[in-house]
Amino acid sequence: MTNTMTHKGYTARIEYDPRDEIFVGRVLGIEDRITFHGATVSTLRRDFRAAIDHYLVDCAARGRSPQKPYSGKILLRVAPEVHARAALIAEAQGKSLNQWVAEVLARAN
Repeated sequence: MTNTMTHKGYTARIEYDPRDEIFVGRVLGIEDRITFHGATVSTLRRDFRAAIDHYLVDCAARGRSPQKPYSGKILLRVAPEVHARAALIAEAQGKSLNQWVAEVLARAN
């Protein structure tokens, strides 16, 4: 079971708050804080969409670009041996290291 929702490219993590007996969500991958809640899944989904839509409208009204969840760039630090092994595998498959890593990461979900 996944505890996430996605709308317009934004993903939120969903948790249940037993004290208040509601579902609480928080948008992931951006520094701006977007949260929402709902007592049922349908209200949670509605409030999530409304929160994202409000965020986008608010950004436009303020003349600022909304943050995007991820740029597509990853900086990794790995042991030299891991780097060498990955580069050799990529080269053996006729791919750049970047192509190979992107394919491996895409299969990791």
